Amino acid sequence: MRSDPERPPLHVLQLGPYPPPHGGVQANLTAIRQFLLERQIPCTVINLTRHRRANTGDVYYPKTALQVLWLLVRLRYDVVHLHIGGNLSFRLLALGLVCSLLPGKKSVLTFHSGGYPSSEAGRSARPGSVPGFVLRRFDTVVAVNQEIANLLVKFGVSRDRIRLIPPFAVQQSLADAPLPEALEEFLRSHTPVLTTVGGLEPEYDLPTQIELLGLVRRRHPGAGLAIIGSGGLEADLRRQIESTPYMEHILLCGDVPHAATLRAIAASDVVLRTTLYDGDSVAVREALHLGTPVIATDNGMRPDGVDLVPPSDLGTLHHAVEQRLAQAGPRECDRGTGEENLESVHRTYETLLDEVSWRQRAGGVLSTLLGFLFTLLGLPRE
Repeated sequence: MRSDPERPPLHVLQLGPYPPPHGGVQANLTAIRQFLLERQIPCTVINLTRHRRANTGDVYYPKTALQVLWLLVRLRYDVVHLHIGGNLSFRLLALGLVCSLLPGKKSVLTFHSGGYPSSEAGRSARPGSVPGFVLRRFDTVVAVNQEIANLLVKFGVSRDRIRLIPPFAVQQSLADAPLPEALEEFLRSHTPVLTTVGGLEPEYDLPTQIELLGLVRRRHPGAGLAIIGSGGLEADLRRQIESTPYMEHILLCGDVPHAATLRAIAASDVVLRTTLYDGDSVAVREALHLGTPVIATDNGMRPDGVDLVPPSDLGTLHHAVEQRLAQAGPRECDRGTGEENLESVHRTYETLLDEVSWRQRAGGVLSTLLGFLFTLLGLPRE
């Protein structure tokens, strides 16, 4: 923590996907923001997705890249924190380069794509590449797992600039989190409850989970499957569900607020994470923290405590579920506060502000020039 009373308070600007929808990256960004605001630390957000709303307070929804650039120049902040999930596209790399060159600002990047190291682009990572050049410009790069930390080294990022911080945090008080009425009734009327959290996309292998419930209900006739998330396969999955004799025991929940999702996970008997392609799932870590058993496809990077199964293997998945449901006794929960990772992010910000970089020595020259350019273009200042 900074001890100099003459320094202005820390102000953070985060760029990335802001909910809705409620995905893993959105949950991490939102958790960081809430953690900071609870400590009276200003935190502004620029949403970078196609899901847009009207600007509300300190959350902005620009429509174009030019508007994003203008906000970067106009807003006041000390640290800019860019969140990237998926691939290192040219558009995101260009934005990252701009963030890393802002005068007088410290720059942080969190790379959330757990599956990227095993992709073709990840396997060919090298310091002389464009991603390597951009990543090395950041003051700190946060890796969400060890595989990404190793990847960053392959890109030439100095080890002393890499922070390994898993992107999850769990609120301690879930009792007051309201559940959607349909989900609350579903949890109350089914035992056991299998829950999955993720996108309604091909890589989550949800058809296998739908088939699984039919097998589970042979021994557990009160069983139900709750599917939390949204995506392009919703219509196809709904048709598959309606073709089963147990359709009323599967609930497509759609997007659910993060706090309510955590409450649903805590109330479930098993969390499923069956995937064809997956990185480091935030939902998996949250379930483990809450003491809910997790059965997941083995992707080589699951945390300790997860029951692993091969991809698209209905028989092995069914056996794992039956074994888990047969185990009685109290759940073992993570004894941490659930905010250790957020505290690590906060410490990273504070540490950066104790360092002096060439961008700080450059002062506000570039900001002044860019501001003059936008004035000439006739862009509004608010």
